Amino acid sequence: MEHRIVGPGPYRATKLWNETVELFRARMPLRKHRCRFKSYEHCFTAAEAVDWLHELLRCSQNFGPEVTRKQTVQLLKKFLKNHVIEDIKGKWGQEDFEDNRHLYRFPPSSPLKPYPKKPTYQKDAIKFPEWNDPPPGTSQENIPVRPLVMNSEMWFKRHSIAIGEVPACRLVYRRQLTEANVEEIWKSMTLSYLQKVLGLDSLEEVLDIKLVNSKFIIHNVYSVSKQGVVILDDKSKELPHWVLSAMKCLANWPNCSDLKQPMYLGFEKDVFKTIADYYGHLKEPLLTFHLFDAFVSVLGLLQKEKMAIEAFQICCLLLPPENRRKLQLLMRMMARICLNKEMPPLCDGLGTRTLMVQTFSRCILCSKDEVDLDELLAVRLVTFLMDNYQEILKVPLALQTSIEERVAHLRRVQIKYPGADMDITLSAPSFCRQISPGEFEYQRAYGSQEPLAALLEEVITDAKLSSKEKKKKLKQFQKSYPEVYQERFPTPESEALLFPEKPKPKPQLLMWALKNPFQPFQRTRSFRM
Repeated sequence: MEHRIVGPGPYRATKLWNETVELFRARMPLRKHRCRFKSYEHCFTAAEAVDWLHELLRCSQNFGPEVTRKQTVQLLKKFLKNHVIEDIKGKWGQEDFEDNRHLYRFPPSSPLKPYPKKPTYQKDAIKFPEWNDPPPGTSQENIPVRPLVMNSEMWFKRHSIAIGEVPACRLVYRRQLTEANVEEIWKSMTLSYLQKVLGLDSLEEVLDIKLVNSKFIIHNVYSVSKQGVVILDDKSKELPHWVLSAMKCLANWPNCSDLKQPMYLGFEKDVFKTIADYYGHLKEPLLTFHLFDAFVSVLGLLQKEKMAIEAFQICCLLLPPENRRKLQLLMRMMARICLNKEMPPLCDGLGTRTLMVQTFSRCILCSKDEVDLDELLAVRLVTFLMDNYQEILKVPLALQTSIEERVAHLRRVQIKYPGADMDITLSAPSFCRQISPGEFEYQRAYGSQEPLAALLEEVITDAKLSSKEKKKKLKQFQKSYPEVYQERFPTPESEALLFPEKPKPKPQLLMWALKNPFQPFQRTRSFRM
């Protein structure tokens, strides 16, 4: 029994907790132990539990090989506190678990964690500004709506190009988009793109849409340096000068031959401690509390690296600009330190990469409420960030292009044909009914053919059209809708019946031919001289 991959979606942290508890209770080896001249059945030592659970977490694709033994001990402490395990005397509720020979056992029952109840977030998708959206502050209530009747004449006017007739038209300029309209478009399309990448029906349980600031998204896209780092308008939110200097010092650590390098022993450790202390005392993690569930949900896509990078790109666009800038500088420093072979050890007993992850994981991602696996999830996320930070902290080009094209489209003029009733205000449907795949295929195949077939019959039976005009329209209809035309005229004979050939008049005989019928050929004598 192995760890199944928990994909993106709501309550992912709770699902991972329950999955780990079930595996631990089902697979942890139990045997007989002796303690103080007494034997105990079906139990295990603390060290055995750490060994087994550590190996399980490292081999799990939900957590990865970066999980340390110390983190495994922390998780077992939470197991003891939540009565997943108890000591051999039945005591539990305290986090006094240690990596030693103390005996523990499973209680008769270990209830799984219920899914947390969260406030209902906004379900309705944000509406894009359309052609006829009224200016802000106007009401659409009690406005009479003229019903739209689609007859053959209107169909010809709306599809005049398809049938070869382009009537006179005029240009109608749209209402100018306000700054608020553009911000709503950026917010709505960004969230829709994120929902599509995550493969979710709704972002309701993952993200509170009301807390997403569209100004942050636009700033993170356009206010950047040549290196792609966010430029802040409010300089008071910048990193302190002494922190930035310390980060540059470690990121650009010189070779040992450089005389400018400080010579006292342990200088680099003091600089690193200065940076770690600053980031460790932030009031909120860099990825913010309200985006915790969104980032944890993206962790379910790590098996599909390209999709995970794309989802992280979008989530990082939702960050406040000052948080995004601090994250960009921190990740760049961490990556450079790990790749610098000349960097002296910054901690005894820990590798540089492990030290980076363990030191900064909590200041990058953590939950406002107590989440039992948040430390392991943060390690998993930071590890992936370090390996792909250059791609993740870029602006997703496909999303930016799509939104810019949408805004440009809404600012273009409208071509309006007379009589096309494009000023009619239509009431939007309040809901969509889900249909079966079979019904969808039927509607796709036959839903649009029935009105086209009726239109073709009107052209055929129209007595006002001359034969020449009717042939012209039918030929253009056949070119535009060959399937509908083929169904109506399956054979050339059926098409020929529509235009029967008129009988040709017999040629009049010459009068002399009637008076002198043909005579047999007779040889005449020649008149030779």
